[in-house]
Amino acid sequence: MTHIAFIGLGNMGLPMARNLLKAGYPLSVFDLQRSAVDTLVGEGALAADSATDAASRAQVVISMLPASRHVTDLYLGENGLLERLKTGTRVIECSTIAPEAARKVHTAARERGIVLLDAPVSGGTSGAAAATLTFMVGGDTEALEKARPILAAMGRNIFHAGPAGAGQVAKVCNNQVLAVQMIATAEAMALGVANGLEPIVLAEIMRQSSGGNWTLEKYNPWPGVMEHAPASNDYSGGFMVELMAKDLGLAQETANHNGNSAPMGALALQLYRLLLKQGKGKQDFSVVQQLFI
Repeated sequence: MTHIAFIGLGNMGLPMARNLLKAGYPLSVFDLQRSAVDTLVGEGALAADSATDAASRAQVVISMLPASRHVTDLYLGENGLLERLKTGTRVIECSTIAPEAARKVHTAARERGIVLLDAPVSGGTSGAAAATLTFMVGGDTEALEKARPILAAMGRNIFHAGPAGAGQVAKVCNNQVLAVQMIATAEAMALGVANGLEPIVLAEIMRQSSGGNWTLEKYNPWPGVMEHAPASNDYSGGFMVELMAKDLGLAQETANHNGNSAPMGALALQLYRLLLKQGKGKQDFSVVQQLFI
């Protein structure tokens, strides 16, 4: 079976790698946090001392890293991984990064005979754990079809967004919508409760009406409305504010690159940067509710 190197075992990467192990894939793993590596070694993975070490055993490399700079450093930096991978190695880059950064890595990989897909995900930590992620893939169609069984071990929905970088464009568009929906929902919840409505009743009315959206269905920001939502657990777990702010910044960067106007995304970014200044960067992004109470 295809040997996979998994690089980056954070809140998303670790459960994704775990699902590959459950699907029977031989796995070499590397992360700067040794505890994450040790966790998966206990479940059958092979520990690697570096990204290069992990990739040396693999036919496929998967990376899940925090930001563009980490991805470009990994693949293009001093001692960059692309210089060390065997021709024909396949790379699935699952981080959320700037589309231009993704295209840069694509180009460098192609020049070295490496097949690369940018494949950011949606679904959060719960989706990563349950193997129900959505993959938004940019790159060659044939390469995607070869990678599909691997992606299917980690996710439920696999979309070919288009050529190199298209997966990243789709991801920043999606997360901009998510942020704006969350802010609008939080604002409306606060408005209704301040005027005497019960939050659970208001949430259900809006969910079943024209204001219905994903946050009302799955991720209500008002504490106590949804038992398992981060809002009911002191806004812990889930998708951190600092990551949402990063993604909204990428959306603005993408819009500016093409001369697009994205005023709602710009406002959302300012609100999430305000939360960062308030020290809420590690809390779930639904904590935006607290700006309206």
